[in-house]
Amino acid sequence: MLRGVTRLVTETTDTDVCFVHLLDESGGRLRLRGATPPFDSMVGKVELEAGEGIAGWVATHGEPVVIVDNKTADSRYRYIPALRGEDYTSMVSVPVVTPLGHLVGVLNVHTRTRREFAPSDVHMLRSVAGLVAGAIENARLHHRLAEREEALEQFAEQTMEWQEHESRRLAAEIHDGISQRIVSLFFHLSAAADAIPGEPDVAADQVARAQDLASAALDETRTAIAGLRPTVLDDLGLAASLESLGNSFPPLEVRVDAVECAIPEHIEMAVYRTAQEALQNAAKHADASCVRVRLLAGADRVVLEVTDDGKGMAGAAEQAAEAGLGVRPTGFGLSGMRKRAELLGGHLVISSVPGRGTTVTLTVPLSQPEVLDPVPQPARR
Repeated sequence: MLRGVTRLVTETTDTDVCFVHLLDESGGRLRLRGATPPFDSMVGKVELEAGEGIAGWVATHGEPVVIVDNKTADSRYRYIPALRGEDYTSMVSVPVVTPLGHLVGVLNVHTRTRREFAPSDVHMLRSVAGLVAGAIENARLHHRLAEREEALEQFAEQTMEWQEHESRRLAAEIHDGISQRIVSLFFHLSAAADAIPGEPDVAADQVARAQDLASAALDETRTAIAGLRPTVLDDLGLAASLESLGNSFPPLEVRVDAVECAIPEHIEMAVYRTAQEALQNAAKHADASCVRVRLLAGADRVVLEVTDDGKGMAGAAEQAAEAGLGVRPTGFGLSGMRKRAELLGGHLVISSVPGRGTTVTLTVPLSQPEVLDPVPQPARR
């Protein structure tokens, strides 16, 4: 699209070359994304910091720049050998801004011969840049939608695999654990019933064993249910659930700073599972002694931060996330949690420095800000 745009711009403005530099996602760098021949081979290879060169200045200040001649005399100008600025005399640089005022990048045109660009020329270039901005935004939205659909498909496949795995696991646990204990419980109670008339001591021993079996079966049942959805979320709410979760890791000193808030159940689950995954990693892989869990509820989003003082991840945080380090009680590693966050419209960021700990940050937007209620809620049951 940008190749066509640059060609069209040079034809309609009677200029010789056109460059389109786009801001990256962070907004801190400009990258050449469109150029007319012979510079089309440089697309993707030329980068500028915001504020660097004429294009960087325009991106920072949002105002056009016109240079009639002697570019090198302008302190803002930066010579880029690959773009052969010495071959061109005059130039105009305009910001590429969407109708809503969002800066997308910078559009430059150059002429070999000296040219006095009139205000109408600059106005026309700004209008063209506005149209380009709209097209770029639409293309980016389409690309993000395609990425999200692909992530959704992958996540759906992983979810189906996980559900099948969980079904087999639960069936095995019920068959090998709970059901066997209930069978044993039945035999002990039957033996106790037969022994009551003549052997009360034997009956009492059988009843005691039956009580132990019943207690163990109850514990296993609760564990199986918690694997599906932690009941503590329904009983106490998210903030108190995080407190309870922190207490379930005795080797760690877990400090929880959370405010109770009313958010959708599926977001509650994502926050809880992310905290659980991060705490398991801190306890079993990071050699951490202290972890801080923070839950921040804003008007439009919920943010969870889990920071440990462990040894950190060896290697890039991105690689560690994609590797899915850690125990996976829910069937998902950190990479799975990231995909879940993306499907909720949020994102998971893992920052780690070897020897200085790891921070896992989950940010999930709320489509309806009014669902938040910072006032502490009563227990749900």
